[in-house]
Amino acid sequence: MRNVLAIAQKELKSYFASPIAYVVIGLFALLYGYFFAVMLQYFVRASLNVNPMMGPQSLNINQDLLRPAISNVLILLLFIIPAMTMRAYAEERRSGTIELLLTSPITDVEIVLGKFVGALALYAVMLAVTLPHVALLFAYGTPEWKPILTTYIGMLLLGGSFLSVGLFISTLTTNQIVAYIGTFSALLILWVISWLGSFSTGFFTDLTAYLSLIDHFDDFAKGVIDTTHVIYYLSLITFGLFLTAKSVDTERWRG
Repeated sequence: MRNVLAIAQKELKSYFASPIAYVVIGLFALLYGYFFAVMLQYFVRASLNVNPMMGPQSLNINQDLLRPAISNVLILLLFIIPAMTMRAYAEERRSGTIELLLTSPITDVEIVLGKFVGALALYAVMLAVTLPHVALLFAYGTPEWKPILTTYIGMLLLGGSFLSVGLFISTLTTNQIVAYIGTFSALLILWVISWLGSFSTGFFTDLTAYLSLIDHFDDFAKGVIDTTHVIYYLSLITFGLFLTAKSVDTERWRG
């Protein structure tokens, strides 16, 4: 565990030692702030829209403001997370530092977990940028806190799944651009795979719906924690890290 934390700390420092962390967090904060401001403006206008028969409309902060903003944020993750993982192994392989890492007295699992925890910590910092917006809603409104909590749990699980896929693809190439495009493509396929099932019925439809990354997130946004969705995300994270460890082991064997 000590080795895992040491590698995670090294990874987190490397993110902030380069422009990656600042660009990723800054871009995410800017775009999320824009989405939030647009939805807030829409929410205020809609709530003040007076119906002659019923008076002012009654809107739900969680359903009519936060959920649409979070939906846009999830799309952002498709573009941002590949940028976080593209250098994890690709840069080390290109520069040759991967050989030093593989010859050190640590296991492949510790290497993989350390890099994953480091990337997940950066992702958590990125999500923390959104908390002041949520605090603003509590200061001037009465949103339900349980759906907000489950939404953040879902975003952590979804982000962890994205990271595990990105780390694996980063082990397959020495080019960061190739790693970015490969990760983005893989995540996009898992995002829209349920569309294929919409053209058929039966087992194939159920399979594509189950494999869809975004379909498993909907219940979290509604305030529901279903063990089926939790198991799916944890299984995808475990499978991605397993493939990453096998790829790293292959690199050690070749060395």
